[in-house]
Amino acid sequence: MQVENSDIRGHVVVVMAPMGSGKGTIVKYALAQYPGLKQTISCTSRAMRPGEVNGQQYHFVTAEEFDRKIEQGEFLEWAVFAGNKYGTLKSEILPRLADCEVVIVEIELQGVEQLLKLLPRDQMTIVYIEAGSWEVLRARAAARAPMSETELQSRYERYLIEQRAKPIADVIIDNSGNIERACVEFDQVIRAVYSKCKL
Repeated sequence: MQVENSDIRGHVVVVMAPMGSGKGTIVKYALAQYPGLKQTISCTSRAMRPGEVNGQQYHFVTAEEFDRKIEQGEFLEWAVFAGNKYGTLKSEILPRLADCEVVIVEIELQGVEQLLKLLPRDQMTIVYIEAGSWEVLRARAAARAPMSETELQSRYERYLIEQRAKPIADVIIDNSGNIERACVEFDQVIRAVYSKCKL
């Protein structure tokens, strides 16, 4: 599926944030405020966890299916994290951009770098959610759900990568202590983004 740059009338809001940053709460708040706002569902090769539903948290596929989608050019971007592949399907985003919709995409730095090569920069806003030191984020994550040392190490490595991504962000939202204020700041971003759509 191909959409020419001239056909992209909507806008992509890329959200980057470490675990425990409150990203999910902030995005959920925005989705409730703007019924027309869309959020992509990523595709992943990792196994489904208890309580997850295919097509809700992720589109779950086998590693072989994921590789086949790569070969067929079905991904707008994809990346590897902790031995599993994650990707944004073109079908999740390009038709929406052509229809002048605003789409929220939650991806890693590797994926953002790919998106920057594929989409017009003026139709993309990159938001980074800052939420404190690794020790603070680790404590938040541990309080939410137990993690093995191996998973924590993977998360720490991911945290370091995400910290390096801050310079490319258009907006940095501080959520180190006030989630309500962070939600309001993200709301302001969404309002500004809607004004950029090519109606």
